[in-house]
Amino acid sequence: MRRVSSPKNLPGDGAGGGPAVPYLPLSSDDATAQDASIGSLVKDAAQHVSTLVRAEVELIKSEAVGEAKKAFKGSLFFIVAGVVALYSSFFFFFFLGELLSEWLPRWASFGIVFLLMLVTAGLAAFAGYRKWKRVRKPQRSIDSLKDTADVLRHRRVPTTEDTVGSTPAR
Repeated sequence: MRRVSSPKNLPGDGAGGGPAVPYLPLSSDDATAQDASIGSLVKDAAQHVSTLVRAEVELIKSEAVGEAKKAFKGSLFFIVAGVVALYSSFFFFFFLGELLSEWLPRWASFGIVFLLMLVTAGLAAFAGYRKWKRVRKPQRSIDSLKDTADVLRHRRVPTTEDTVGSTPAR
């Protein structure tokens, strides 16, 4: 079986790109399926479903990795904000408070330093929030799963189990 890539999943599609994901077309243009035995049709169907499931998993994995990288980069800003808020670069800010106490009362100089620390932590948290907000759900995977479910739902052929044992309604 030849593996191809869907045009929607080729790199540079404007949705983040990435490697081409295996893709199995759900319909065939050749007429050889009419002459095939039921056993070979079931074998082909099982093989196609297996390939389809693997392709869906690969698509989800590739999208999730890309979004996880974005989330990690955004969370780094939260880490920076936490470090600044908790540790506050103790020695630098203590020095700054002492320096300001030369011109201002001691309580005012340390109050200014404390406000400066809060503003720095707030800016880092805001930058992290903006990065975190850009993380998206794996929309291509969701759309692909919906398309697959729709195609499989419409192509369902009644089996002998569906017709045998069923009684007509009275």
